[in-house]
Amino acid sequence: MNLSELLESVRRVELRTNRLVTDSMVGAYLSRFKGRGMEFEELREYLPGDDVRDLDWNVTRRMGRPFVKHYREERELAVVLAVDVSGSLHFGSGERTKAELAAEIAATLAFSAARNGDKVALLLFTSEVEQYVPPRKGRRHILRLIRELVAVHPRRKGTHLAGALQFLNRVVKRRALVFLITDFLHLPATQGASASGMPDLAMELGLTHVRHDMVCLHLHDPLEGALPRAGLVTLEDAETGELLEVDTLRRSNADRYARENRNRLAALDSALNRTGVDTLRLDATQPFSAKLQRFFELRRGRRHG
Repeated sequence: MNLSELLESVRRVELRTNRLVTDSMVGAYLSRFKGRGMEFEELREYLPGDDVRDLDWNVTRRMGRPFVKHYREERELAVVLAVDVSGSLHFGSGERTKAELAAEIAATLAFSAARNGDKVALLLFTSEVEQYVPPRKGRRHILRLIRELVAVHPRRKGTHLAGALQFLNRVVKRRALVFLITDFLHLPATQGASASGMPDLAMELGLTHVRHDMVCLHLHDPLEGALPRAGLVTLEDAETGELLEVDTLRRSNADRYARENRNRLAALDSALNRTGVDTLRLDATQPFSAKLQRFFELRRGRRHG
């Protein structure tokens, strides 16, 4: 991709996602973080209407008149976009790949956070951390994040989600809102909820959710659950390069393919439910904005209900 193509891609993503950013979406996912913070700002004389619980009794006794501690309201939030850029994201049976969808979702969330005055960070990962951009504010910063998303050339094709989350927990010191955008295809289709790999996933997701507020956005393509009737085809694992020849017209093959996908999703859902992490599964061939907004509205309702 040359410079002009890159700039055009960035501009296209900006225009497309800016139209999706609404005040209701911002309010829905950020409202629970707003409220009185705990950072001390100043000590001043008591004024009618001040909360008596904020009285500093030591200073009040010493000065002979009431003084209160004043706290700065916590209105700034760091939003971390942790985006899977492994080989499997470059598949798409619709008009766009999962990687393109991930970029659009991340950009939408970034512009939403920027409109609310919050900082945004970006973590791109495969089987290693490909890039980390620390949280900052401003439109120029958001455009840089979009540029990194659309221009990324990963060094690896595989996925190591646990490693990405461990890195995130090391570098993001303050509590943040973390959006994990991935297809979870690094988990073998045949493993059960207790098989190798799933406990590690649950543990790392749970640890991250304890430190931060975490949301998983699971990108799923319909062809991952149903083989097309195309005769004899060669399937390639986008992350390992493994090849498999399959007769898609044979009913037993189609049934087994669908069954393994259902088992994988059931095991994944079970692990995510145990961690308490809110998860939204998005069809990569369908528009996402209305479903995403509704998800955040329901999430806000649960937490404030």
